[in-house]
Amino acid sequence: MARRKLLLLLKPFDVFPVRRSDPSRTINPQTSEVLDYLDSRRKVHKDAIRFCQSILQRKPIDWVPVLRHDLSRPIQNVDLVVTIGGDGTLLQASHFMDDSIPVLGVNSDPTQAKEVEDLNDAFDATRSTGYLCAANVNNFEQMLDDILEDRSVPSKLMRIAICVNSRLMPKYALNDILVSHPCPAAVSRFSFRIKKDDQPCSPLVNCRSSGLRVSTAAGSTAAMLSAGGFRMPISSQDLQYMVREPISPGAASSLMHGVVKSDQVMDAAWFCKEGMIYIDGSHVRYSIEHGDNIVISSKAPALRVYLSSHVLS
Repeated sequence: MARRKLLLLLKPFDVFPVRRSDPSRTINPQTSEVLDYLDSRRKVHKDAIRFCQSILQRKPIDWVPVLRHDLSRPIQNVDLVVTIGGDGTLLQASHFMDDSIPVLGVNSDPTQAKEVEDLNDAFDATRSTGYLCAANVNNFEQMLDDILEDRSVPSKLMRIAICVNSRLMPKYALNDILVSHPCPAAVSRFSFRIKKDDQPCSPLVNCRSSGLRVSTAAGSTAAMLSAGGFRMPISSQDLQYMVREPISPGAASSLMHGVVKSDQVMDAAWFCKEGMIYIDGSHVRYSIEHGDNIVISSKAPALRVYLSSHVLS
């Protein structure tokens, strides 16, 4: 078997606050329990990294570990990207990948049902959902072997392309985008319509709201679902949109939530002094201003991701 090249992208440890003993500080029992829980999460994540690295050392692979916040240029010249963390780490990788390299997500800290049940009355003990992460420490070696021996095929996940004033933004969204005022308490003013082949196929909708969210099929189970949207089949090439908290939508209320088909685009205009387009959360953002034209579509390179069977079903 020829040696493969692999990039190992890691969620850093500093996302969990470090517990330090301070004799002068009194900590109530509930706070102490939360800190113990965070210490456990950090340890589980660290142990998962060590375990996966020990597996990689035994395989015909040349690999290098990189912390996700150290990524600054496109990922190239590797055969596979493995992310260790959760969906956020895989999303971070996706912003530096085209459709030529597949990615395998390893959920390093899965939610434990018994722990959630035991601690539910004290605090939210949910760990990582890892919806897009097909692997964990229990099946990582088997999944890696299946990939190396070409027994596993990655799925193609659609992404969102954004053009501002006819200029394509350099990052694609794997989950969703949010177009809004930079201040969450401020009103967003914008209009949009759905087009196909430059011809309108929906009325012009004028909005005053908390912003506009657009998701892929993969992202339809995240913020979109929490806001009242619907789950889309993971293979869908359509986009789902929702106007957030519209103010007096009136007759246009039925147009505040809908679908942009794969052969359509959403053509929007921004009417606030300032605005922001957030891609897959808060870390990637682009500024917009009054009068800017924003075209949103699924005309982006797909991301090749190894998915678990329950996501595909």
